[in-house]
Amino acid sequence: MKPLRPMKPLEDIRIIAVEQYGAGPFGSVHLADLGAEVIKIEDPRVGGDVGRYVPPYFEGEDSLFFETFNRNKRSLSLDLSTQSGRSVFEELVKVSDVVYSNLRGDVPAKIGITYDDLKHLNPAIVCVSLTGFGMSGPRQKEPGYDYVLQGLAGWMQLTGEPDGPPTKSGLSLVDYSGGFVAAISLLAGVHAARRDGVGMDCDVSLYDTAIAMLTYPATWHLNAGFEPVRTRHSAHPSLVPFQAFQAKDGWMVVGCAKEKFWGRLAELVGHPEWAENGSPYGNFSGRQQNNKELLALLEEIFLHKTVDEWLELLYTASVPCGPINDVEAALTEEQTKARGLIVKTEHPHFGEVAQLASPVRVGSETPTYRRAPRRNEDFDLVTRTILGLDDEAVESLKTQGAFGTVPLDSVASAVEAEAAAR
Repeated sequence: MKPLRPMKPLEDIRIIAVEQYGAGPFGSVHLADLGAEVIKIEDPRVGGDVGRYVPPYFEGEDSLFFETFNRNKRSLSLDLSTQSGRSVFEELVKVSDVVYSNLRGDVPAKIGITYDDLKHLNPAIVCVSLTGFGMSGPRQKEPGYDYVLQGLAGWMQLTGEPDGPPTKSGLSLVDYSGGFVAAISLLAGVHAARRDGVGMDCDVSLYDTAIAMLTYPATWHLNAGFEPVRTRHSAHPSLVPFQAFQAKDGWMVVGCAKEKFWGRLAELVGHPEWAENGSPYGNFSGRQQNNKELLALLEEIFLHKTVDEWLELLYTASVPCGPINDVEAALTEEQTKARGLIVKTEHPHFGEVAQLASPVRVGSETPTYRRAPRRNEDFDLVTRTILGLDDEAVESLKTQGAFGTVPLDSVASAVEAEAAAR
């Protein structure tokens, strides 16, 4: 018998997510989009995930920031500091595949969510801890923030104009990259646990991620003493030309990562001799050694036409290039539309919310998207359907403070009102 509908790739994975803000939720949202059941554990003592309150676009306990990182997830308000809250958590561990968190490096052991703490409940549980600095080392207890890590890992020293200050990336790339690394670790851990019947800890850190992403400049430094420097107009450290160039009316990127591209560009700008044997610019090494002279010549040439005029010529000649878009232009690019990268959900406060699809593609099925959960919206689903608790057990746990002081009835009423309005 074939199923009534095809299962989503990760529909058979349940993740308990003790997560907050950006890095952790960014990693798990892609898993949720692929069908994993991600149950956010939100601390009622602090109003749940702090991402709910990020300005400027927020109302009550909902923000567009929170929507970005938490669609397709479930929410349960649970006070893990209480014995009763802990008991609910442990029951969830018994029927889940993963405990996923992004906390300070010393906190997972402190609150008892490592593999050693939980293996007696579920020998196959995978405990993924995405922390700032990892669960070992002298910085273990330090909070890890993207901005701090970009500085600490050498990124800011590499970014910006040579005569300008060290510069942070315009996006929180350490956080987002760390989220992806955590998701990869999680999937590898689940695969191994299902194969072997034994779970594990996955000790992932933003610091490790940031250092690892130094990639080949780090290899050059470790083996050849290379000293990275900031490059003018975001130029590649070794490939010339490959950088931003100013045209008559704006900026564009032109890059020659292969000799064939350089030959085409040289002809296009009226100097085919630049690509010939014997030319000081005739190969990678020559262009790198004579980059100041060559780039000055190219910069003068590119000023004579508009961005669109140059791009049409460069596209026709099959030279790698592209405009330097602002955010609006990037979101309205034809390729953005063609790839289905903008998706929409309905929200009780914000109405129709447009946001970006996950870039993770598995198979041919189109993912479906559900708005981020209201805080504690999935109380009944978790307590009654997943855990099978009856009314008496639920009331007892409420009385004991397992779910904090969240006005559960008002949350349920809000959800019912939203459903009725649809």
